[in-house]
Amino acid sequence: MGKYLDPRYDLTFKAVFEHPDLIISFLNALLPFKDGEVITEVEYLPVELVPESPFKKFTVVDVRCKDQRGRQFLVEMQMYWTDEFKQRVLFNASNAYVKQADQSIDYKALQPVYSLNIVNGNGFKGDEYFHQFQLAEKGNPDRIIEGIELVFVELKKFKPQSVAEHTMKRLWLRFLTEINEKTQEVPQELLDNPEISKAMTIIERAAYTDAQINAYEKYWDIVSTEITLINGHYRKGKEDGRKEGAMEKNIENARKMKECGVDINIISAVTGLSSDEIEKL
Repeated sequence: MGKYLDPRYDLTFKAVFEHPDLIISFLNALLPFKDGEVITEVEYLPVELVPESPFKKFTVVDVRCKDQRGRQFLVEMQMYWTDEFKQRVLFNASNAYVKQADQSIDYKALQPVYSLNIVNGNGFKGDEYFHQFQLAEKGNPDRIIEGIELVFVELKKFKPQSVAEHTMKRLWLRFLTEINEKTQEVPQELLDNPEISKAMTIIERAAYTDAQINAYEKYWDIVSTEITLINGHYRKGKEDGRKEGAMEKNIENARKMKECGVDINIISAVTGLSSDEIEKL
């Protein structure tokens, strides 16, 4: 086995980002802050318990913290994209925003909530790996109601050699995409950076107990099984959809030929429908 564990694993991901200097570096690198908006300090907030299966973490946020301004940050590592994921992210961010209020609510005191979601699978069409969502006026995206901001980063689409990235953004994404238990030699660019070098030390296999290593291996077994099942359901759905679409097309063609007076036997030969099915059209 290799020297390092995969940083995308739930335990290692949290172990890295439970360090204030690393989560500050990560958030400042990945979130599209304007000048003067960078995070300088954080306070960790409670997160929900982690369930047994990584695909059942429907309400779990890996890291939750707030900065010196009171802005909240929800960070999640998601191993596989599902249809419900975007809605779950929106729910969690909205829930965090609403929970700021008390009985004597002061809307002006509400601070923004940023949800940063690192996704191992593909969720959006196109080649772009970075997606930012805000509440904006339709047809006039410059008019924004601030409060909730959602960011999705699709790791599989990230290619460091093809984009001119902010250095820390590139380094953190290389850390998440290139380092795993098969890593034999760490790129020098990663080792030369103090934050990434510290993160590398945190995910060294030697830092974990036998029980944690066993849980790590079980985690990836579960991930592999779940991905296989999800892909199987997806392929079956596409096949069923194609079959259903072909049948509807045959029925429509049969109906048109019947209206034009084409012999039923010919219609049956062309569409594959039985004579009884054609008669009922």
